[in-house]
Amino acid sequence: MKTYSARPADIERQWHVVDASDQTLGRLSSQIARWLMGKHKPMFTPNQDTGDFVVVINADKVRVSGRKSKQKLYYRHSGYPGGLKSVTLEKVMQNNPTRIIEHAVKGMLPHTRLGAQMKKRLKVYAGDKHPHLAQTKTDSEKEAN
Repeated sequence: MKTYSARPADIERQWHVVDASDQTLGRLSSQIARWLMGKHKPMFTPNQDTGDFVVVINADKVRVSGRKSKQKLYYRHSGYPGGLKSVTLEKVMQNNPTRIIEHAVKGMLPHTRLGAQMKKRLKVYAGDKHPHLAQTKTDSEKEAN
C-alpha cells in the first residue's frame, strides 16, 4: 500500500467565515490555523499547501481570559541598540484589532515559505462586513440569486 500524497491539481479550496465575537483568542486561532494548513482534510500532506481560505469577521470583539488585556505585551525592535518597543494587547485592540488574530495565527503556522503562503489566505476584518460575499456563499444561496 502506497502513501497518498496530494497534488496541486487535486486541491479544492473552500471558504470559511468565522465570527470572532465572544470567542477566546487562542481557541479561535488554533481552529483557523487548522483550516489554513488543511489538517481537517483527509488529503492533508505536510509538504503541500492543502488549506482553505478563512474570513474572520468581528475581530474587534474577540476576548481573552484573565488580565491578559493589560499584561500581554507585543514586542518589536527597530534594529538599533535600545530599540525594543512594547505595547499591550489593550492598545493594539484599540489601534488595529485585526493584527491580534493575524499575529496569533501566524505563530501557529509553519515558519517557512509554505507558512507564508498559507497566511495569505487569511482575511481578517474588524466589523461584520467583508468583500468576499461572492466566494463565501453556499450553492443554495447562489442558486436563489
